[in-house]
Amino acid sequence: MGDQGAGQESLRKIITTLAVKNEEIQNFIYSLKQMVQNVEANSARAQQDLEAEFQSLYALLDELKEDMVMKIKQERASRTYELQAQLRACSKALESSEELLETANQALGTANHQDFSQCDDGSGLPPVAQGQVPSAPEIDLAESLVADNCVTLAWRMPDEDSKIDHYVLEYRRTNFEGPPRAKEDQPWMVIEGIKGTEYTLTGLRFDMKYMNFRVRACNKAVAGDFSEPVTLETRAFMFRLDASTCHQNLRVEELSVEWDATGGKLQDVKAREKDGKGRTASPANSPARVVQSPKRMSLGRGGRDRFTAESYTVLGDTLIDGDEHYWEVRYDRDSKAFGVGVAYRSLGKFDQLGKTPASWCLHLNNWLQVSFSAKHNNKAKALDVPVPDCIGVHCNFHEGFLSFYNARTKQLLHTFKTKFSQPVLPAFMVWCGSFQVTSGLQVPSAVRCLQKRNSTASSSSLP
Repeated sequence: MGDQGAGQESLRKIITTLAVKNEEIQNFIYSLKQMVQNVEANSARAQQDLEAEFQSLYALLDELKEDMVMKIKQERASRTYELQAQLRACSKALESSEELLETANQALGTANHQDFSQCDDGSGLPPVAQGQVPSAPEIDLAESLVADNCVTLAWRMPDEDSKIDHYVLEYRRTNFEGPPRAKEDQPWMVIEGIKGTEYTLTGLRFDMKYMNFRVRACNKAVAGDFSEPVTLETRAFMFRLDASTCHQNLRVEELSVEWDATGGKLQDVKAREKDGKGRTASPANSPARVVQSPKRMSLGRGGRDRFTAESYTVLGDTLIDGDEHYWEVRYDRDSKAFGVGVAYRSLGKFDQLGKTPASWCLHLNNWLQVSFSAKHNNKAKALDVPVPDCIGVHCNFHEGFLSFYNARTKQLLHTFKTKFSQPVLPAFMVWCGSFQVTSGLQVPSAVRCLQKRNSTASSSSLP
């Protein structure tokens, strides 16, 4: 019996040991499975991040490609049109010369000199060759209109000519008022095949102060002279983001911002400070380069500590101290937080938009729970409206209106009614996301009408 008991005890020990080993193996298998899942998850995340980076690069390359292709097409169209016009003129001249030669031969063979005199009216050209070149059109400034970032140009012919086949419109941007200058950095952009005596250019970005226009008429044989050029003012609010004001976790490029958890902006700011530049500027040959105005300035508090802690803020580079202005911002819907509005230049480096008397904004929170609200002086008003992916901002400084719109539908989202005590700057914040600003925009006609209607009625506001 003793041997049997000892054997059972040994068996129990073996079973216990096997059970422990079995549990250890199961735990190890579980750990291995967790490691496999983690590897797959990390691999998938790395792949997604890589794809996102490549998508950004593709988008940038596509944008550069479109710009370069457009310039090539415009240059090709301009050069081709000039050469074709010269070819048509030479062909017509050859035809006229042949007709003149034939007429002269007929005249020499005619006994009656009087018939020849009747044939020749003193112009030196046969009747068929006269009147082939269309007259230069006259641009009608009274009927031309600049509104909603569109330009409608109207013109008329000085005389009735039913043989006009089409018109050619050329335009270019400039910062100079008056007649076009002989030397201008901007090329003439060409629009051909216009059948009527009116044309509307749409979707323009007014990043320069004026635009030059000229028109000429063409028949099937030859192009006429250009009209007297005209210069139209393209008044709009043009600004850029001031990279010297941004939080070090924001990467700023002209009018776009991307969250960077590594604080990659620091090196760029130091480089700009070393070069003595207060803000991101266009290259010298960039079309968007404008003369610096007193309103466009470095804020004098540049560097990594302009905004810090949780004030993930960047400001525009142009002060608003009068008139009315409009701009739009499109943000990444996956951003954990986003804000847009205006702020005084005195906004503190720890201050968050809407939480002080020095700033007004719309704020979207996607972290933990979704909320969309208007904020000022640390008071918030929840907005019961669909959150658009592109927001339009209208600031009427003198009347004290700051309104936000769905940029697509022009639905009013909210209006602050206040009295600005000092100039304001466009202001933005983003956390774990990105956004893109569009400036060079005129106040849309629909927005003007809405504000006139609302200025006489009570508007929602925060103290």
